[in-house]
Amino acid sequence: MKPNILVVDDEPIARQSLSDILRLEGYHVTAVANGEAAVDHVRKYSVDLMVLDLKMPGMNGLDVVQVASQVSPDTEIVLLTAYGSMESAVEALRQRVHDYLLKPASPTQILESVKRGLSRREAKMTQHGQSAPTEMEYFRTEDGTEVDLMRRLVIKGQKTETLTPAEGHLLKVFLENTAKVFSHRELVLLVQGYDVSQREAQEILRPLVSRLRHKLSAYPQLYNRIVSVRGTGYVFEPESAKKGKKESK
Repeated sequence: MKPNILVVDDEPIARQSLSDILRLEGYHVTAVANGEAAVDHVRKYSVDLMVLDLKMPGMNGLDVVQVASQVSPDTEIVLLTAYGSMESAVEALRQRVHDYLLKPASPTQILESVKRGLSRREAKMTQHGQSAPTEMEYFRTEDGTEVDLMRRLVIKGQKTETLTPAEGHLLKVFLENTAKVFSHRELVLLVQGYDVSQREAQEILRPLVSRLRHKLSAYPQLYNRIVSVRGTGYVFEPESAKKGKKESK
């Protein structure tokens, strides 16, 4: 499978050039023009590596790094800037950035940095895959459905579903807090890492919950337990509760 790379740059020429360089190397590339679009993409889709401009209107590169670290901690990040400074480099590295390149970086520099970042990600994922999942990283329902939160996989028999980082975070919150009613606002804070108004939280959560439930539709022991609480938010009901309701019908 081709690695998924996200290019984020507000300059059209630079964005196109970076995308072309990476596509010619065989990568699957998505390009966006600002930090807000980058954050939205990372919440919805799996991204192996991000090539990110530091200076952009609105959300700058470091703002994007902060959010990405919460919703997609496995994504490696290469930060690009025409305004190099020791302070921004130190801050970038402190925030888990893989590499820091000054514009104009040559195609060779970019490709080498990307390859190192993908190799680093693969090594970390392999290491994680070899170690036994902890109790909070692995769940098994009564009907044998397995949830591997580290790899963001839902498995039953021959069926396997891969979750996005945001979907995986949301399912983890549900599984670790069975029977707890969460407001929309609380869930956004836990899953996305920032606080918004209740109205904004509903707009963020509804499509996310809808996508998660769609992926879980083949796994009734998970799908049926995500319940909307009118006027409040959501609750992940215990297996016994759903079983009891079914038997009482």
